[in-house]
Amino acid sequence: MFRLSEEGQNYLLALSRRTIREFLETRQKLALESPPEEVVPNRGAFVTLRKATRLRGCIGYVAPLYPLFRTVIECSISAATQDPRFPPMQLEELPEIEIEISVLSPVEEVKALEDIQVGTHGLAISQKGRRGLLLPQVPVEYGWDRERFLEETCRKAGLPAHAWREGARIEYFTAFVFAEKEESVANPM
Repeated sequence: MFRLSEEGQNYLLALSRRTIREFLETRQKLALESPPEEVVPNRGAFVTLRKATRLRGCIGYVAPLYPLFRTVIECSISAATQDPRFPPMQLEELPEIEIEISVLSPVEEVKALEDIQVGTHGLAISQKGRRGLLLPQVPVEYGWDRERFLEETCRKAGLPAHAWREGARIEYFTAFVFAEKEESVANPM
């Protein structure tokens, strides 16, 4: 399973916070020169923003389109300003925001439903041109079992809850998830 060192985690969390601040202040993206080697390989990732433990934005790329550090930059800006479920974040909110990053494994098709492990796997379900994705931590937060996880992923795709039983494509992945600790939110780099 993929892991990042503590230094790599801290680098990406600080990068996400700096990226959001820079973008909210100037509408410009950070220009990076030489990130640590471990954040250079292409990886899919999601950036989740929470305010007082409530979701404030979550955007990501499933496919490994960009180097991980660039994925974090792009997803940080999008989570803060383009998540359609929320109004764009204001700079004044940033001190109240906790950042969580989920670095994804490659997506694989589910061969047997019993292989889906709640708390280990995230799901992507697609059918009729619609696709929904939920990260591995979501069913744990809500106390869902495997069947409810499948149903909620279908709903996220805009499909009927039972679509997973009726020919929808079901894929799964794992994620290496890490978040800011309270003291790093209060004293960002």
